[in-house]
Amino acid sequence: MLFRARLACAARVASNREGMPMLEILTGTGLAAAAGLNAYIPLLALGLAARFLDVVSLPSGWAWLENEWVLGIVAVLLVIEFVADKIPAVDTVNDWIQTLVRPASGGLVFGSGSSAETVAVTDPAEFFASDSWVPIAVGALLALGVHLIKMSVRPVLNAVTAGIAAPVVSAAEDVASVLLAFLGLVVPILVVIAVPALIVVAVLGVRALRRRRAGRTVATRVA
Repeated sequence: MLFRARLACAARVASNREGMPMLEILTGTGLAAAAGLNAYIPLLALGLAARFLDVVSLPSGWAWLENEWVLGIVAVLLVIEFVADKIPAVDTVNDWIQTLVRPASGGLVFGSGSSAETVAVTDPAEFFASDSWVPIAVGALLALGVHLIKMSVRPVLNAVTAGIAAPVVSAAEDVASVLLAFLGLVVPILVVIAVPALIVVAVLGVRALRRRRAGRTVATRVA
């Protein structure tokens, strides 16, 4: 009887894990959101952590992310993105180009991160095992959503500040991307707070800038 009870308990635990692998989802969400801000930071963070640290163990299907050639290419692309995103006008062109790149990166890091062993997830569930494209699609959509918010904020900032805010905001976005990638890999439960907080800050910032711009327009007309 005791043996049967233990088997039933183990089955319920396994069923719960397969039905709602929460930490895996949060890991993927943090990485995908980071990709929406900067396509290459979470890719590089995931690859470096898997290759040189004990915090990540990628499944065999994603092991190519820790290949030295892949890491080198991603690092070069990150440097290019880092510079281009801080130059007014160039950042807008770069955002249009990244409309394809960031969602693709989000799909890759969500798919690989949600199935990897990390500090928080020592026994990853078979996440969407029957539909392997689903986590990639989810990650792409998450990254695209964050990217579209970023893409709508930057032109407003450039217009209001004559481009002065571009490098400052870009640096803040890079820091946020690093933070989200770190939380996703190490403390995924905090992603629940970090992602909504970033969205709220972005929305409030855009509204404040638009009110400021409208106030300047009215003042100019009155003058």
